[in-house]
Amino acid sequence: MDFAFDARTEELRAQLLAFMDEFVYPAEAVAEEQRAALASPWDTPAVVEELKAEARRQGLWNLFLPDAEYGAGLTNLQYAPLAEITGRSPHLAPTALNCAAPDTGNMEVLAQFGDDAQKKQWLEPLLAGEIRSAFAMTEPEVASSDATNITTRIERDGDDYVITGRKWYISGAMNPDCRIFIVMGKTDPDGTDIRRQQSMVLVPRDTPGVTVKRAMKVFGYEDHYHGGHAEVFFDHARVPVSNLIGEEGGGFAIAQARLGPGRIHHCMRLIGMAERAIELMCRRAVSRTAFGKALAQQGVVHNWIADARVTVEQLRLLVLKTAWLMDTVGNRGAHAEIQAIKIATPRAVVDIIDRAIQLHGAGGVSQDFPLADLYAGARTLMIADGPDEVHQRSLARRELKKYL
Repeated sequence: MDFAFDARTEELRAQLLAFMDEFVYPAEAVAEEQRAALASPWDTPAVVEELKAEARRQGLWNLFLPDAEYGAGLTNLQYAPLAEITGRSPHLAPTALNCAAPDTGNMEVLAQFGDDAQKKQWLEPLLAGEIRSAFAMTEPEVASSDATNITTRIERDGDDYVITGRKWYISGAMNPDCRIFIVMGKTDPDGTDIRRQQSMVLVPRDTPGVTVKRAMKVFGYEDHYHGGHAEVFFDHARVPVSNLIGEEGGGFAIAQARLGPGRIHHCMRLIGMAERAIELMCRRAVSRTAFGKALAQQGVVHNWIADARVTVEQLRLLVLKTAWLMDTVGNRGAHAEIQAIKIATPRAVVDIIDRAIQLHGAGGVSQDFPLADLYAGARTLMIADGPDEVHQRSLARRELKKYL
């Protein structure tokens, strides 16, 4: 077994680490200062656009897309350590590299399932970082962890589809540069196959009948850099039939294809978040004194740091194995491992960040350190892209099937 990264990955890692040190970390405080002066909290700080321009100049752009026609042509195994690095600054780095959700998943959908006209109108400006997008699936009235529950209607009316429904936690929708929604709804609610009732359509944000009502908070955060998480109403919003992605009844399958890579990308970035937490924990431990000795000399602090290091090394190996399987046997062949990392990574990273918060005392829950924000993001990922319990249920069934 060879655990070394290949030459291209090592080259990109070195380049990206230098980019983080020289541009991203210094921009964190600058972005906060600029945001405070913006007319709208949803506008993009100028330093973010500067980061994007520099990343593109350096070729650190669209690294997530394995299709060389549209992206960097990296495998999942090559991209994994790069995504981990961006997770150290999860608000700025993914956006700077045009590797931020939900745009990444939407670009993957358009690249894989969109027709030529859809790619020209929406994929190309997304790839160029000129616009942003949102993915509208989750609904407040139903348990959206079961995607067959969604109630939004997509009804055919001549040469148009008419969309009616209410969505929430639609990531990116508050960003003024968000120009397009990929909306999942039911075109055949009475169909006998519950996984063929859904379809996906492209709905421009300025379509009459589309209302972005409010920003949903996450642990009190509005997540401005991510473009927020909005509640959106579709009141008989009308779009051409040509805005259908793929075929009618293909929405559930497209969603599954979209969420597979998205889940592993989240887990890669979570490991970077854990590494940032460990770094902050260690710096705090050697710089603070309590009861006559440095925190770094306290036995319980030794335990926290050691446990965090062991956990991160375990998670990284599992994530890299999953990435390798996705490259070699496909997403379906890596299904069990994708579920395993989706279960294990967020909960473990939440625990590491929680220990780092504890070590920082009051500072840990303040705005002076990124830990509280990191905690909110990591904890949310125990729900997003399918809650832990859904993945546990499926993974357990897969294990039990061997004995039935």
